[in-house]
Amino acid sequence: MDRAMRAWSVVRPGPVEEGSLRLVEKPVPVPAEDELLVRVRACGVCRTDLHVTEGDLPLHRVGVTPGHEIVGVVAGAGPAVSGFAPGDRVGVAWLRRTDGSCAYCARGAENLCPRSEYTGWYADGGYAEYTTVPAAFAYRLPDDAPDVALAPLLCAGIIGHRALRRAALPPGGRLGLYGFGGSAHLCAQVALAEGARVHVMTRGAAARRLALELGAASAQDAYAPPPERLDSAILFAPVGTLVPVALRALDRGGVLAVAGIHLTDTPPLHYETELFYEKELRSVASNTRADGREFLALATRFGVRATTHPYPMSRAAQALADLKAGRFDGAAVLVNDLS
Repeated sequence: MDRAMRAWSVVRPGPVEEGSLRLVEKPVPVPAEDELLVRVRACGVCRTDLHVTEGDLPLHRVGVTPGHEIVGVVAGAGPAVSGFAPGDRVGVAWLRRTDGSCAYCARGAENLCPRSEYTGWYADGGYAEYTTVPAAFAYRLPDDAPDVALAPLLCAGIIGHRALRRAALPPGGRLGLYGFGGSAHLCAQVALAEGARVHVMTRGAAARRLALELGAASAQDAYAPPPERLDSAILFAPVGTLVPVALRALDRGGVLAVAGIHLTDTPPLHYETELFYEKELRSVASNTRADGREFLALATRFGVRATTHPYPMSRAAQALADLKAGRFDGAAVLVNDLS
């Protein structure tokens, strides 16, 4: 008989307050030949989990278990896996698998692979006792950091880092961050450590206070102009009406990177005031494993620390509802109490 485990499942995409996410029993997954079985110890709560739960992103797996900022330990492995042993500490992130053979993978742009798959969307993720991950996509984690501190680095941190690079911030440049949740507050720490002057535009008073505590030069409402023109900006809030606002804040030649996988509709752009003078608007599509390794190394080097709010895994639906309502700054992390 298959062993059973407790896991959260998207039973019917819709508002999280209406029970779209439910705690159920599922069989403990059996790792494929190239996969690890991971016993989940902690899992960060990402806005993408909310998009999957509420149907903003179409489901690729009926009843999928969300979660892709996973810290755990190896509990088993498929026959083709080498280099991992039971008890090894590993991280599981958003990018789960690529084909490794397409033109994008061949040129180092595996984040653009048309056959890419994602944890907690295409396959069951970390809001559970166990999950699986292809061994080639697992991250080895240091032993000296707590699970809760590491979990947000595995998506919020990695995606924020790729967005920062996509924003093409010049050395010592002026960076604007629109939205200041889990990803932005980690991105800001890297930018500040590299010498940037950071301005934060966000709706929450607690998030604005955190931004200033971390060293931001200013913090104001999401629609307010920053006190100086920006060389680069990153839109973390999934709010399309902020796109023209951020573009207007850019100096000539500035770049706006949109970090989220989901964005509400944008209004028409006014060419002369929002795009002229060689301003650029860029999207950010997932990340490569090289991005992940680079960010985790920088996080150690610069002492990047997530501001975290632990929740028991049994309260995952409440954590998502609190994220949606903006009830905390930083990042929520689920600590596994299901077993």
